[in-house]
Amino acid sequence: MLNTERSFPDCPIRDVLSRVCSKWSLLVLVTLDSAAHPLRYKALQEAIPDMSQKVLSSTLHILQADGLVEREAFAEVPPRVEYRLTPRGRSLMPHVRSLLQWATENFNDIICDRSREMM
Repeated sequence: MLNTERSFPDCPIRDVLSRVCSKWSLLVLVTLDSAAHPLRYKALQEAIPDMSQKVLSSTLHILQADGLVEREAFAEVPPRVEYRLTPRGRSLMPHVRSLLQWATENFNDIICDRSREMM
């Protein structure tokens, strides 16, 4: 069996898409994209209520490390931190929106096919 990780260490599918296309990453990206202004951590938490604090923090860290999300801390009391998409993150969103549109258009058929497969 071919070990593709060793054979293709620079594979964009494994290296980039596996991080960007996770369920939580997509939800954070879509939430930030749909906001009219940068969002505070608490606003992100409220927008994605089934996401734990630990997972949200980790996801934001990953998206920041990949240059898709920017974190801005303000020297105020109490401290204020806001998150927004970077230009790279914004350039990704048309592709994400296309994927979401496809998923929405095909959702009912996929669910129907799944239920038939389980019978």
